[in-house]
Amino acid sequence: MAPQREWFQTDYYKVLGVSPEATEKEITRAYRKLAKQYHPDANPGAEDKFKEISAAYDVLGDSERRKEYDEVRRLGPLAGGFGTGGFGNAGSGGNGSFNFRLDDLGDLFGGIFNRGGRGTRGAGGGSPAGNPFGGPRRGQDVEAELHLSFDDAVEGVVTSVNVVTGAICHTCAGSGSRPGSLPVTCPRCNGSGVLNDNQGLFSLAQPCPECHGRGMKVVDPCPTCGGSGAERQQRQVKVRIPAGVDDGQRIRVKGRGEPGANGGPAGDLYVVVHVGKHALFGRSGRNLTLRVPVSISEAALGADITVPSLGEPVTLRIPAGTTPGKTFRVKGRGLKQSHGDGYGDLLVTVDIDVPKSLSDEQRAALEEFAAASADRSPREQVNQYLGAQS
Repeated sequence: MAPQREWFQTDYYKVLGVSPEATEKEITRAYRKLAKQYHPDANPGAEDKFKEISAAYDVLGDSERRKEYDEVRRLGPLAGGFGTGGFGNAGSGGNGSFNFRLDDLGDLFGGIFNRGGRGTRGAGGGSPAGNPFGGPRRGQDVEAELHLSFDDAVEGVVTSVNVVTGAICHTCAGSGSRPGSLPVTCPRCNGSGVLNDNQGLFSLAQPCPECHGRGMKVVDPCPTCGGSGAERQQRQVKVRIPAGVDDGQRIRVKGRGEPGANGGPAGDLYVVVHVGKHALFGRSGRNLTLRVPVSISEAALGADITVPSLGEPVTLRIPAGTTPGKTFRVKGRGLKQSHGDGYGDLLVTVDIDVPKSLSDEQRAALEEFAAASADRSPREQVNQYLGAQS
């Protein structure tokens, strides 16, 4: 889904619980509060809510993207159709009715009509020669995947990802013309990039089909880019991955997506991180998980055991009478928190190691223990109950 459509469908101000007039500090404060509240470590099961909050802050926390988002929201459904290159999606919302104001019509018609709005020819909202189809446009966002080892995800790493995006043609420097030649003024639109269709009250403007709204026509196309002025190139983008990154987390790299058109800003790069498995440890949010075996005697009598961690091994006290599946928490031996300076915990779950074979000495000791037990075993109690029921 294109970011512009997401912007049209989602009220990011409502997601963060702030007003559209909120300052940057208020937006940041609201985001930090919600991120702490809905972070998967503090609120398991809130991953979707956390991602929604992060997506809202990605836009509202960036002044340029916030301005563009506000404009899309201000124009309402018409922004969705016009922003995608036509009016096929414009006109109605979910209830089949238009949702815009009269001043929105003035702004929109000022850009696409020669009369009836404020954007008359020669003052087309900053576009060259009043051409609304040749104005600056933001580049598209790009997504790339990155596979990390468990250790790199825990520690954080600076690495590179390969991205294929558009770039200015190295042969013609973006002109679209063969070296030694230059584009000429389009004879059909006389360089305006726009053709006007007189409809009486309004003069409907559409991009010139001969120059595609550029106002200039390539006579002798560049052999590398075919006259487009751009080519697809593979490039490496350096990415800083924070410590404790989650599997499936998206890291935003601002301005490293597709280049903008007509002087518009570049899109962003989103890196989707895939974290590999560890031979010993698992993860639960910012906590490390570990299963360790203990003997029957250690579980019954209690013992101090040494367990591994990502740093130095730690000593864990197993109390007498520990049952299988009991989990112990070792504070601060988990993963680094992505928000703040703290660490998660190490969660150690105990498995009772029952020997598959016994020596004569071990068997005699267990038989003596069974004989010395004052109470019947739980199995004997069950057998007696079943006998009484038959």
